[in-house]
Amino acid sequence: MSTAHHGRTGPLTGPLTRRTLLVGATAVAATAVTGGTAHASGGQVPSLWREFRRTPFTHPQIPYVGRAGAARIRRLPVVADVRAYGAVADGVTDCAPAINRAIAAAARAGGGTVTIPPGTFRIDGLIRIGHDNVVLRGAGSGRTTLHATKNLTELIGPYGSRYGGTKSAWSWAGGLIWLAPEPRWDSLVAAIRAQAWPFEGWTGNKRDEWEQLTPVGPARQGDWTVTVADPSRLRPGRLVLLRIADDPAHTLLQHMSGGGPGPASYYWEDKTKLLSYVPYEWPVRVTAVRGRRVTLERPLPLDLRPEWNPQFTTHVRELTGSGVEGLTLDVMETPQSPHLLDKGYNGVVLQCAYDCWVDDVTVRNVDNGFGLVAASACTLRRTRVGGRGEHHPYFCREGSHDNLIEDFTVEQRTVPAPADTQLHGINVEGLSSHNVWSRGEMQMGTFDSHRGLPFANVRTDITVNNNGRHGGDANAGPLFGARFTHWNVRVTNGRAGLMRLDGLAPYSATVGLNPVTDFDQIDVPDFTGDLNSRLELYGTWDAVRPRNLYEAQRALPR
Repeated sequence: MSTAHHGRTGPLTGPLTRRTLLVGATAVAATAVTGGTAHASGGQVPSLWREFRRTPFTHPQIPYVGRAGAARIRRLPVVADVRAYGAVADGVTDCAPAINRAIAAAARAGGGTVTIPPGTFRIDGLIRIGHDNVVLRGAGSGRTTLHATKNLTELIGPYGSRYGGTKSAWSWAGGLIWLAPEPRWDSLVAAIRAQAWPFEGWTGNKRDEWEQLTPVGPARQGDWTVTVADPSRLRPGRLVLLRIADDPAHTLLQHMSGGGPGPASYYWEDKTKLLSYVPYEWPVRVTAVRGRRVTLERPLPLDLRPEWNPQFTTHVRELTGSGVEGLTLDVMETPQSPHLLDKGYNGVVLQCAYDCWVDDVTVRNVDNGFGLVAASACTLRRTRVGGRGEHHPYFCREGSHDNLIEDFTVEQRTVPAPADTQLHGINVEGLSSHNVWSRGEMQMGTFDSHRGLPFANVRTDITVNNNGRHGGDANAGPLFGARFTHWNVRVTNGRAGLMRLDGLAPYSATVGLNPVTDFDQIDVPDFTGDLNSRLELYGTWDAVRPRNLYEAQRALPR
């Protein structure tokens, strides 16, 4: 695996150099200020890590993300080769129908792997995976290429924003390789073509396709076991949706923000876009049922209080156990569209997917690279975005939780950015929580917290040329909820924006960040008063131990 995939560049990862010694000296000086301690293998252990190890599921500033990502990336038997269904690597034949026929055959077989051999295959349509346990596998991202010639506006139609105006929702949704359960796909396409807002999430904007399974009793953030009123419809292995409503005083939103005077005094009522995201919806599998006690595969992300009416409900049938591996999606090069007018030259999107994955996939010349839309417990591994430049290299929205994006690269654009375009970066928004971005190299972009009160997300072990800008409508509410953590981050251009959290995010942590300065887009905190955020080992990078917060949490005992 290349060093680029690990977000580690320069002599810090090589032999001992003068720079290594300087960094080590800086770390020792910073430790004297911030209270870290030396680690036997070199580097400094922050006091925050020692605290976290004592209370990993309830720490006030650092979220527990040790269970983020797919349970495992499975190797399923090969059941179809796209050549048997008419795909030809001649650069002329539209192979999208053949690839989709092979995927449909795998679905009829109950799942399995569809292989694409080395070569370049033209696709004039989108590729859909809508059934469980179906994997589309190329021979490797450097060997198998899908060359896409059309955008989603051409293939499906214009996708207007539910907030009116001329915005194109293809600016933040949909992919030319699209993983979503068939019922979701059918309803979404029908709504787009009827010029009606489709319902994207686990229960949708109308919230009218769910059924209560059972009320859930009071519990605390970090609990793995809850008490339910009626366990009769629950069983180990079942995916349920935990739905938590807000109350008129918006105490749920205050809780997501860490509580206290600042969130209590914040004016929530005019944040109409944010309010449309609640109830908060968190999909999770049941692992055990003992009487009315139900154990979950992940700890609770929030407290459960009677005034929030917590309940387990049904949801749109998830897509699970499916993936895309070992290929490059190379989109025909076109000029990047003005901001929010993207035509939909988009990469790979997982929607209403649980325990799915993308591995060793590159996308080039896209409007938007990799997307998670109401997706949970998914893994994107060894992914790369390159080419002429894009709006969102990665987007994570509409209540996406517990996902892992690791070994990722955002390449420097190959052409100058046209006027009126916008570059974000690794995006998170819309009450999305407990997502992890790990071991990344961002040659451009930023840590795009895009309003909509995302909370409890982690960015760790990343190198970034921080030249992007965050977005987000004012009526989407705060940039950050509580328990955001930036851990071991190197900012190559020294720009502070959205990197240093102690002045922006409530009850959050910044650990192991090289010196940065405010310039260009400068934000002010959404909440008044003491944010109760922590800054430790500031002025260092690569000297913090553990180096990678996600991997260290993963290694902790349950």
